[in-house]
Amino acid sequence: MSEKKQGKLNEAKWSVLDLSPIVVGGSAGQSLQNTLDLAQHAEKWEYNRYWLAEHHNMAGIASSATAVVIGHVAGGTSKIRVGSGGIMLPNHSPLVIAEQFGTLESLYPGRIDLGLGRAPGTDQVTARALRRDLHSTGEDFPDQLDELREYFNPTEKRPVRAIPGEGLNVPIWLLGSSGFSAQLAGQLGLPFAFASHFSPDYTLTALQLYRDSFRPSQVLDKPYAMVGANVIAADTDEKAKFLATSMQQQFLNLVRGRSGPLNPPVESMEYLWSDYEKAAIQRQLGASIVGSPEKVKEKLEGFLATTQADEVMVNAQIFDHQERLRSYEIVAELAKGK
Repeated sequence: MSEKKQGKLNEAKWSVLDLSPIVVGGSAGQSLQNTLDLAQHAEKWEYNRYWLAEHHNMAGIASSATAVVIGHVAGGTSKIRVGSGGIMLPNHSPLVIAEQFGTLESLYPGRIDLGLGRAPGTDQVTARALRRDLHSTGEDFPDQLDELREYFNPTEKRPVRAIPGEGLNVPIWLLGSSGFSAQLAGQLGLPFAFASHFSPDYTLTALQLYRDSFRPSQVLDKPYAMVGANVIAADTDEKAKFLATSMQQQFLNLVRGRSGPLNPPVESMEYLWSDYEKAAIQRQLGASIVGSPEKVKEKLEGFLATTQADEVMVNAQIFDHQERLRSYEIVAELAKGK
């Protein structure tokens, strides 16, 4: 590995991960309009890319039809890259994904990313409702990936072709929260994005595995790693901690096996969770960065120095849309050295 970077914010690229949160009292329609508004601001603030996540059967997430939302965002912006963070490939036919993203790339050339994951992005009952092959466990992900890449760049004449899609350059990323996709991305010479925003304990192990297994390819001559991070920034530490309780409540619902819209922030979480739940959530959100601009800057510099990430994808589950905009604005200002 090359000499470690010092964690300077202006030496990394910065991007946005959006789950298009549906808030208490809100609607999916409002969430999708907020998504476009955030993307337009992110473009103005010079974020590098804007990704939408695929989740299903979750009352608090409006981005389940991910390719459709990508088209909504790309059509309302002009420069920022737009993509999936990610498409859960086992839920879909590789042909359909090639056609969808071939269509997006044809409409918005040079701006579309295809981030792929191998998890269902939901519970097992919903996964069975989504999948054409009920026996798929995600272990056939490498074969599905090969099939998908073959549709974009066929090496032989095929009876079934992806139109649009064939011959188009849609950058493929592998996403992961463990070592499987990290190693596969390295072996194939693809860029890799790690979900540190909900799986912080394995971050460094997965990144090292990716870099150690990396083989140069036509796509990349050296590893390129992006890391997800929960960042909730506000003008004061106290306000940021208050805003972050919406995210904590969301994860508390997940721990309890519930699905619901994003709750408004609360003054204290102590009366909402048990000691066990608190410990579990604090572990899962252990890499979250919450605070004033000064504190966020310090934590982000440390995060970059530790992970040596080429790019950071910022997630901010904040109830109030204006506060969410302000959080991303603060990060953008810090990234520019302001």
